[in-house]
Amino acid sequence: MENETPLIQVFGSNPVMKVLDFLISFQLFDYPLTEIARKSEVSYSTLQTFWSRLEMNKIVIKTRRIGKSDLYKLNTQNPAVRQLIKMDWNLIKGSEKEINTAV
Repeated sequence: MENETPLIQVFGSNPVMKVLDFLISFQLFDYPLTEIARKSEVSYSTLQTFWSRLEMNKIVIKTRRIGKSDLYKLNTQNPAVRQLIKMDWNLIKGSEKEINTAV
């Protein structure tokens, strides 16, 4: 639990949250699905079970194709994604205040 981000601590360590947490943390970059799975510590087959829902709801967008791989990133133009990012920052600020008051 020590190494978990505030977002994971609050919403749980399920595969969707792990992927969203990774994509929020590295929102400026695009990645192939295999790397998203690996860096999120989610199996590729599990990622495939919900990835289409993230695309369909415009949470993630395809940015480009390199060779046979499509690259994706978080869709920061989506108002719901913006709110999720804002909530993540608020959770981080809240956990920092808790740490500072404990010291």
